[in-house]
Amino acid sequence: MSAQKQAEDSIMSSSIYENEHEAGGKQQQQEGEEEEEDHSVFSMKNILWHGGSAWDAWFSCSSNQVAQVLLTLPYSFSQLGMVSGVVLQVFYGLLGSWTAYLISVLYIEYRSRKEKEGVSFKNHVIQWFEVLDGLLGPYWKAIGLAFNCTFLLFGSVIQLIACASNIYYINDHLDKRTWTYIFGACCATTVFIPSFHNYRIWSFLGLGMTTYTAWYMAIAALVHGQVDGVQHSGPKKLVLYFTGATNILYTFGGHAVTVEIMHAMWKPRKFKYIYLIATLYVFTLTLPSASAVYWAFGDELLNHSNAFSLLPKTRWRDTAVILMLIHQFITFGFACTPLYFVWEKVIGMHDTKSIFLRALARLPVVIPIWFLAIIFPFFGPINSAVGALLVSFTVYIIPALAHMLTYRKASARKNAAEKPPGFLPSWSAMYAVNMFVVVWVLVVGFGFGGWASMTNFVRQVDTFGLFAKCYQCKPALPPPQHH
Repeated sequence: MSAQKQAEDSIMSSSIYENEHEAGGKQQQQEGEEEEEDHSVFSMKNILWHGGSAWDAWFSCSSNQVAQVLLTLPYSFSQLGMVSGVVLQVFYGLLGSWTAYLISVLYIEYRSRKEKEGVSFKNHVIQWFEVLDGLLGPYWKAIGLAFNCTFLLFGSVIQLIACASNIYYINDHLDKRTWTYIFGACCATTVFIPSFHNYRIWSFLGLGMTTYTAWYMAIAALVHGQVDGVQHSGPKKLVLYFTGATNILYTFGGHAVTVEIMHAMWKPRKFKYIYLIATLYVFTLTLPSASAVYWAFGDELLNHSNAFSLLPKTRWRDTAVILMLIHQFITFGFACTPLYFVWEKVIGMHDTKSIFLRALARLPVVIPIWFLAIIFPFFGPINSAVGALLVSFTVYIIPALAHMLTYRKASARKNAAEKPPGFLPSWSAMYAVNMFVVVWVLVVGFGFGGWASMTNFVRQVDTFGLFAKCYQCKPALPPPQHH
């Protein structure tokens, strides 16, 4: 079996939800038997990891959507200005919800076609690549695979940079690069987690942590009030404008695990509007916190991509930093787990029973992530670059194109498992919206956004250099003069 084929197969089997504890109960759940929902409601095991309800999917979507991006949105507002900041958040939030809806429709289509052929998915977790492969063929599968893997790799790098950036605001006795070494070692412990148990509890905790942090940021900024001579001059430069816009495009691009979240549901058809409801909740976190911090600090944010750096040091802030660190550690694990599975399959270690052998085999995945985080410690700029070059395709362009190609024939439209939604009853209207998404994201997100974020990224490298010891840190105070 070739390494590439093994890698592809591994991704399919690498669901974040795949674990021994769920397997037993899930066989009946997948068929949508509701008695499982009521069965042993009060047992601990049920509370912790038998999560397949619409609520679980909502928690997973909401906590996956916002993590460290909360801290960079005020920076984006300083590049875009208040009006564009709010408008683009709402716009990309709705666009992201639309493409998540398309992914759910394609998943249902693929599953119903396969089930008509007699394929059973009781012990198999469907993933996005299989959906693309089943509906559109191997080339689409390869494209989906490439974009998703690279997206997850850089997603992990961003979590690591964010950990070091955040802890520095509690303890600045060590520089950020040293903190990156320390957190790289901490995050490397995720190699010992064979697969994910009790995802339900982590989603719940993760959402609690981001909710606390968002409201802390909003209240702290309002209590602090505006700094002396505050200026809100954005948008000033095209490069900054499109960099900020792309960071917002990235914010609402938490689709890397959409299919896995759906597949873990007892009734996947219920997923259709869950992502939209999750996004509406996320707006209650991102809009108040980003606007309040920008209102208070204005243009100062242009040189502070992490909002924590400007907020006064208090116990409330330290609590927010610690909660975000825990959330980032969890997110690092989520993003890395599919990559671990791929690597294990490539080197033929996936069936090894020994946890220690598997952990050793997985270390080569963590090392490049660690290394990249040390080379490019640019928190905000790297978010924008990932948004423009990876998220634009993975989250927006590929699902919209895939939907158009799947239903291009009249017979496919006639036999579609899911008809167009009530608010867009005709196929032509769906095509029009999909074309708009593809063209908009290709031109504005990938084109202008790619140009701007790479220009900004190169500028950061020129200013701070690669392997920057302490990116965007306060300059050291000069020693006191003795007369």
